[in-house]
Amino acid sequence: MQKKYLKKNFLFKIINNDIKKNKIKKINTRFPPEPNGFLHIGHAKSIYLNFNIAKTYHGKCNLRFDDTNPKDEKKKFVHAIKKDIQWLGYLKNKKIFYASEYFKKMYKYAIKLIKKNLAYVDQLSKKEIKKYRGTLKKKGINSPYRNRSIKKNLTLFKKMKNRKFKSGEMCLRAKINMKSNNIVMRDPVLYRIKNISHYRTKKKWCIYPTYDFSQCLSDAIEKITYSLCSLEFLDNKELYTWILNNLNIKNQPKQYEFSRLNLEYTVLSKRKLKDLVKKKIVEGWNDPRMPTLSGLKRRGYTPQSIRNFCKKIGISKKNHLIELKLLEHCVRKDLNKISHRFMAVINPIKIIITNLCKNYNEEIIVNNHPLYSEHGKHKIYFNKTIYIDESDFKEKPTPTYKRLTINKEIRLRHAYIIKAIKIKKNFQGKIEKIFCTYDKNTLNKNPKNRKVTGVIHWISKKNSIPAKFRLFQPIFTIKNPNNEKKFLKYINKNSIKTKNGFIEKDLLNHKKIKFLQFEREGYFLVDKAETYKNKKITFNKTISLKDKKNFMKT
Repeated sequence: MQKKYLKKNFLFKIINNDIKKNKIKKINTRFPPEPNGFLHIGHAKSIYLNFNIAKTYHGKCNLRFDDTNPKDEKKKFVHAIKKDIQWLGYLKNKKIFYASEYFKKMYKYAIKLIKKNLAYVDQLSKKEIKKYRGTLKKKGINSPYRNRSIKKNLTLFKKMKNRKFKSGEMCLRAKINMKSNNIVMRDPVLYRIKNISHYRTKKKWCIYPTYDFSQCLSDAIEKITYSLCSLEFLDNKELYTWILNNLNIKNQPKQYEFSRLNLEYTVLSKRKLKDLVKKKIVEGWNDPRMPTLSGLKRRGYTPQSIRNFCKKIGISKKNHLIELKLLEHCVRKDLNKISHRFMAVINPIKIIITNLCKNYNEEIIVNNHPLYSEHGKHKIYFNKTIYIDESDFKEKPTPTYKRLTINKEIRLRHAYIIKAIKIKKNFQGKIEKIFCTYDKNTLNKNPKNRKVTGVIHWISKKNSIPAKFRLFQPIFTIKNPNNEKKFLKYINKNSIKTKNGFIEKDLLNHKKIKFLQFEREGYFLVDKAETYKNKKITFNKTISLKDKKNFMKT
């Protein structure tokens, strides 16, 4: 961790001050996801913060699954979360924690609150509880069951545990203050009945603690020193402290809040992401358009690029919208170093070299990276029929057009200068073939007294293989869909396009190469699932080579 980062981050300043005043000796943090979905880029910010704080101060960071709501929690989400955190570069050979491991202890703590007359069993429905709680302008009203005796509450709570009631029929609430200015403190629910099998504890329990009750107790049990959470939990801080104080827990964790990540053209709410999956707007949690870590990984983002992004956005107490181009800059910078350069033609048009014989086949050796020789070399082939991108030829060019046109020369990347002499169109008037000549004396060198205005990429037809290319745009058409109640109205219907083109055949001889830059096209990664499904090698486009001013026109 750089000293510059230590000074800028207000949380590090707090910890440094606590250490200086001898308030704390060992630093323990935690990252507590609920296993009801996949992690997204917003979670990466919290992971980066918590694990790096622990690393900086030679402490530890617990991965603890907040699995206290069995309705949507599944083993597959647990596995996905572990895998994503390991991919980010954390959680190496570390013990995994689960809130469900503490159910027995939490039940005893609940009994303790009842015995202190600080909790009671309520029979109001969920709707009635909300109504009695009031609003920001209207004070709450006491439940008619609030003044039950301690003995009665203990009996009813035991019956709740022993499956004597239906789901939602009873709940345990803290007895605090229904007139509090903080709505969270108006007798919050601590336990609820859910007659659902838990993915870990199966049917052992039918009552489950709420997030507010389980989080502070799990932190205390694990001796967490700093409970770091996003600003949305600021109002819950008072309850966090109230529970720990009234249970006489010593060495209490300290809760501090930081701004959550908001990213342009996307939503970072698990509920909203779940809607995208359920409504089949995307292919699943790991769709390359999704801001989930598995989606970003599948698209071609690297762990280093995500970590660099988290470092650049920093930690503050103020929420603001982060520009998507910052995330893209981070991955582009990382991929530029590690990606091997090959050529692919995504929108192919055929070129016939008229002054080459049919069987001519010239082998040319090229570098896999212009700067790093350790990336090795590969072969390309030049012969009579090649493909170029259709955008690299215009029959009637504009004055500023600098690519191939009739009687104009252009250089083929790594090869020769060619000149278009005529074209052939089909019945619909579309160009089918372009006939060119080549200058045999221009292999990787410019001719004297002739100005060549551009370089284009190409592929030999004989030494190419067909491939699919999946090109992406943001899922949403507006910068901040999070602000919209009906956010699904702003889905970008053109967020994915599939093209059929060609790649260099020699790429098959370099199977260990993972990250690719197709010259002039962008950075790409093989999509193994789509390749298997299509029975044709399929690439996901990670990012363009340069920043795009308008995402909707990429």
